Amino acid sequence: MTEQVNRQVVSDISSPDILMTEQQLRVQMTTLARSMFERGYATGGAGNLSLKLPDGTFLATPTGSSFGRLDPQRLSVVDLDGKHLSGDRPSKEVAFHLAIYQNKPDCNAIVHLHSTYLTALSCLEGLDPDNAISAFTPYYVMRIGKLPVVPYLRPGDPRIAEELGKLAKNSRAFLLANHGPVITGTDFTDAVDNAEELEETAKLALMLKGRAIRYLTEPEIEDLKGRGK
Repeated sequence: MTEQVNRQVVSDISSPDILMTEQQLRVQMTTLARSMFERGYATGGAGNLSLKLPDGTFLATPTGSSFGRLDPQRLSVVDLDGKHLSGDRPSKEVAFHLAIYQNKPDCNAIVHLHSTYLTALSCLEGLDPDNAISAFTPYYVMRIGKLPVVPYLRPGDPRIAEELGKLAKNSRAFLLANHGPVITGTDFTDAVDNAEELEETAKLALMLKGRAIRYLTEPEIEDLKGRGK
């Protein structure tokens, strides 16, 4: 019977997230996290995830957990103030997730990765602090828009939350210098899709480095804003 229920939950992960139960959201998080791990977006215990639950609390990955080995029933639950309510102890970085939720009402999920290309990009000198990647594909504009850079702070430093809280209102994604990306979404599927598009954009940007790139013009960028992803 349990296996039948789990299969049904997995089959429902493509449903609109707002209609999903807490158990379905737990399985969705672990299923998509494993997919990201298997495709190389995460390694070891790096990175963390969170999403807003129907009761207004937040589901998050536990400290030191691997995206490839998450247990739906052991995921952490915290409130908006960061109080640990149930499950394993949450990642210390859940604090900056909560700072984003507090300042970005349309954000319902967050993906933080140490993915190869975005982390490589985060280690380069001379990045534009307002936008680390100038737009050269329409998909980057429609899904991300711009990528502001947070100056280097050690992992777990409370100032990361402060910086992301300031930027949250006007951006969908952020790049932590010498660390990696933080990506938001209207639901968990959207956040994962945004993360994948952003990683691919960083890969292309690094591949094209030193070449003459045709960047999108301001009128072209404006034409894309507000269009479907």
